[in-house]
Amino acid sequence: MKYKILNSDDYPQLEAMQTGIENDYVERIFHRLTSGNHRLYGLFLDNQMISMGGYSIFEERYAMLGRLRSDRRFRGNNYATKLIAHIINEAFQVNGIKWVGANTQEENKPARRVVEKLELTPLATLHGAVTKDLSSLESKAKPWNRITSHERKKQWLKEVYIRRTAIFPYEVYYSFPATKDLFKDEEVQKWSFYENATQNRVLITKYDQKKNHYLHAVYPWSDITSQSGLWETISNDYHELKEQTGADTYIWMDLTKEEVQLLPKNHNFELPSPWMLYGIDKVNYCKLK
Repeated sequence: MKYKILNSDDYPQLEAMQTGIENDYVERIFHRLTSGNHRLYGLFLDNQMISMGGYSIFEERYAMLGRLRSDRRFRGNNYATKLIAHIINEAFQVNGIKWVGANTQEENKPARRVVEKLELTPLATLHGAVTKDLSSLESKAKPWNRITSHERKKQWLKEVYIRRTAIFPYEVYYSFPATKDLFKDEEVQKWSFYENATQNRVLITKYDQKKNHYLHAVYPWSDITSQSGLWETISNDYHELKEQTGADTYIWMDLTKEEVQLLPKNHNFELPSPWMLYGIDKVNYCKLK
């Protein structure tokens, strides 16, 4: 049994695995996942790859695990756990990496068992709520006021996220414990910030693209149904973005289970199985070794 960091020439090894996954996106972007800020590793038995996984680096500080694939003919032997343990150790050897995490859907019990065996701590459970229509939530209220001051934006991020090390939805599918490293000035300048009339609430909207185009709306409180003008503000930004990007454009919000329960019955959000974020920082990881 041996571990190997993969490169584009190892694609036939992935093709030979019997993962049971049809139309696997990892196969389509394999070459990209072996370069840049991405790494893939394989676990080999007699020169045959039996498990694969990797990580992506965000803002030179965070490493997010993912792309775990196992050959069905070799399951039940703890190989995936051994591989992920190796990958976590490799990630923490990268200069600057202070935190390693994993994001898996709540219904994916095999993946959850792997990260829990490795003592990654559960940090948040969030629905990736997606919609094209907020009309059932709007009340024709006045939209919130746009924040133009970069210093005011940074003040909000510090107060709401950094001081609390709160979980921040940095991208669609990718949330992290907030530190100042997560909020680079050039990125924050691209995001839109809005305050309510009493200036005690903030909304952040930003553009993201995965398979589709998204207006990623970030709201760090649970009073989503009682804040007048919140949904109108999101809807305005969504329609503005859609004019630029076209039909395959959606609103994405990361909502807790409690927030989902507050939504009216006629809401138009699609709510797949929630994502569970796990993680461990370098200090605690070193204590476990």
